[in-house]
Amino acid sequence: MTTALTAVLLTALTACGSGGGNAADDGKITMGFAQVGAESGWRTANTKSVQESAKSAGIELKFSDAQQKQENQIKAIRSYIQQKVDVIAFSPVVETGWDTVLLEAKRAKIPVILTDRAIDSDDTSLYETFLGSDFIDEGKKAAQWLVENSSGPTNVVELQGTTGAAPAIDRKEGFEDVIRSKPDIRIVASQTGDFTRSGGKQVMEAFLKSQPDIDVVYAHNDDMGLGAIEAIKAAGKKPGVDIKIITVDAVKDGMTALAGGEINFIVECNPLLGPQLMDLAKKVVDGEEVPERVVTEETTFTQDQAKTALPDRKY
Repeated sequence: MTTALTAVLLTALTACGSGGGNAADDGKITMGFAQVGAESGWRTANTKSVQESAKSAGIELKFSDAQQKQENQIKAIRSYIQQKVDVIAFSPVVETGWDTVLLEAKRAKIPVILTDRAIDSDDTSLYETFLGSDFIDEGKKAAQWLVENSSGPTNVVELQGTTGAAPAIDRKEGFEDVIRSKPDIRIVASQTGDFTRSGGKQVMEAFLKSQPDIDVVYAHNDDMGLGAIEAIKAAGKKPGVDIKIITVDAVKDGMTALAGGEINFIVECNPLLGPQLMDLAKKVVDGEEVPERVVTEETTFTQDQAKTALPDRKY
């Protein structure tokens, strides 16, 4: 997947001067989309949703895979500006460092839509809207389940997402806000696993050696939680029983582990943003007013709920 998407990135970056402003010429909208990468099952589902929705909406999509590097996203956005696309959408790798390139897009009169992740900027005129989840609320939902399903001293290890990324920052903040109400629950170790399964496994292996008493794993996404399961099994412990696991995303692999009792609770983060994104793109290109913030609808899953939902799960 990554190799194919990287090839698309190279095509996008070398196809400069292909003419722009298509919407003004023939009514067809051209969107430049700079994706984070292909680091997880969630991201793969998100990419598929964007690509399929663009096709259905009749929007020409120029797609790039940043391989989780901000500099690659900035290059892609500059390429889209040079190509004079009608609208730029991207899911920022990290929160900061976007003002300069987004100001270039603004001066070129190309509207920008943030998807999935927000940026940290004082200038909200640099983008039209932000479509995505409430990551702080996701962290709160995860913690609330733990508060309601734990008693006595509870040691938590946290597998954080990519350092500086909005979901990593916010899911940590939301979780900590709620567990403050229950002093028995303590985060005894916290480290980034970069939202990857291999990262989650590697960090969990280190936690199991450095922390003798782990009761709960809180993983910022399913993939890191699935990596933690591998490490827990290798250490001779039973995931979901000896060590409880809470994750965020609700992709099919995570839901399967939840249904099987190896994960205990999942907070949904819906990756299928494509249809809403294309609708917003058409509106901003037409000069229509759109909300500054569009929140996706999401739920949570227990083991029984996962069993019920899995047969019809689209991602």
